Amino acid sequence: MLQFKSILDLIRTFSDEQSCINHLEQIRWNGNIISPFDKTSKVYKCKSNRYRCKNTGKYFNVRTNTIFEGTKISLQNWFIAIYLFTSHKRGISSYQLARDLNVTQKTAWFILQRLRYSTEHESFLRELNGIVQCDETFVGGKNKNRHRDKKVPMSQGRSFKDKTPVFGAIEKGGLLRARVIPNTSRKAIQPLVHEFVNKEAYLMTDEWKAYKGLERYYNHSFVDHGRKQYADGDTTTNAIENFWSHFKRSIIGVYYHASRKHLQQYVNESVFRFNTRNTNINVRFDMLLETTNEKRLTYKSLTNA
Repeated sequence: MLQFKSILDLIRTFSDEQSCINHLEQIRWNGNIISPFDKTSKVYKCKSNRYRCKNTGKYFNVRTNTIFEGTKISLQNWFIAIYLFTSHKRGISSYQLARDLNVTQKTAWFILQRLRYSTEHESFLRELNGIVQCDETFVGGKNKNRHRDKKVPMSQGRSFKDKTPVFGAIEKGGLLRARVIPNTSRKAIQPLVHEFVNKEAYLMTDEWKAYKGLERYYNHSFVDHGRKQYADGDTTTNAIENFWSHFKRSIIGVYYHASRKHLQQYVNESVFRFNTRNTNINVRFDMLLETTNEKRLTYKSLTNA
């Protein structure tokens, strides 16, 4: 495995475009080139880092059918962007990345959106075990902090007229999973609990009515926040609430705003950062490269309503 501890090490390691291509080919194919058009086809190596699929007659390279396809940005710049994206604890804004790469803010935003699109690593998709805390949060700012001309009527408490709810589940000492949800009803939340959490897990939640009935499937205990109860013996939701705090600081302090349409991508970014918190930058860098395959994302799909 390549080793680098700083952005200078990264630039020295990937000193030219060919070194980036070689590393990406190793990550993607590990010496066994597979056609993106027909996985059963024989592949011929051609000039200029291109390959030809025998069965379809189509040409391809290591960028084909990845987040890098169709961009004029060099892989060197992509690798620098990935390093910055994965090494900053609270993320990096498109304005800052634009300055670092000497590209437009629009280009930097597109780069970051593609990287966020690639943060769902398969190792994060397993069921959570052991002690698991579940909770929801609302993203979108507080009504009391808005100018009176911009206040949204009847948006107090759990109203989400002006906010977007997000559900999350965290395993003690382990992984986190989170998903943007349409509302905080039982119908929206309980299917995710069943998807995220193993039936043998010990489930901890707050008193919200959407969690009622889960005791039929889980060993379930809860704390009553409405009565200012934040721990009942070992039962608490402090860990997941701590993650929400860090996530919102990223939105407020770095990105300032995340639209409802794109919020899941920002959630995925924070989940990736949390789940790789004990991983060194080299492994985290390669983990993100591993997930760039078969992840085409066009600017049109991002900007269409």
